[in-house]
Amino acid sequence: MKKIGIVLLVIVGVVIVFGGMVIAGLNKPVILDEQVNNAWAQVENQLQRRNDLIPNLVNTVKGYMEHERGTFEKITELRSQWAKAATTQDKIQTANAITDTLSKILMVSENYPELKANENFLNLQAQLEGTENRIAVERMRYNDVVKTFNAYQRTIFGSVFCSLRGLGQPRVYFQAVEGAKEVPKVTF
Repeated sequence: MKKIGIVLLVIVGVVIVFGGMVIAGLNKPVILDEQVNNAWAQVENQLQRRNDLIPNLVNTVKGYMEHERGTFEKITELRSQWAKAATTQDKIQTANAITDTLSKILMVSENYPELKANENFLNLQAQLEGTENRIAVERMRYNDVVKTFNAYQRTIFGSVFCSLRGLGQPRVYFQAVEGAKEVPKVTF
């Protein structure tokens, strides 16, 4: 009778340990997925901050650079595209295009001494530069949690648990746009 009790205790112990491992395994993909979602929300938060600053920058700079209308129209169009983007990949592409266009506006400002001295412009430029730095940090954090999620998803047990939770697709990294390594050229 004692042997049966010991065997039952061992079986119950194994079932409890195995059940705990299964539960932990099923919870990990959800936790990693939420970390990715949170990191992406922070990227979007900073992108929204930048999009809120853009009209102020454009209006301040417009008076000085009327002939640069095409650049302003492009940035306004990209801002609208970002707001309408449905997928993370679309938002990433649009955000990268906005970054590229903003850098051109800031470079063009170097040719306008009155604009460079304008307090509103300097304040907006500082805010945009700070926002761009925040975006870069949040992109890095997003890519870090995507890396963790995608690496877990590629492990033997991770792929099983992710599939069981319906999280079988790898997440998309935030990558630099084509030509980002090239120095932008500003011509008049």
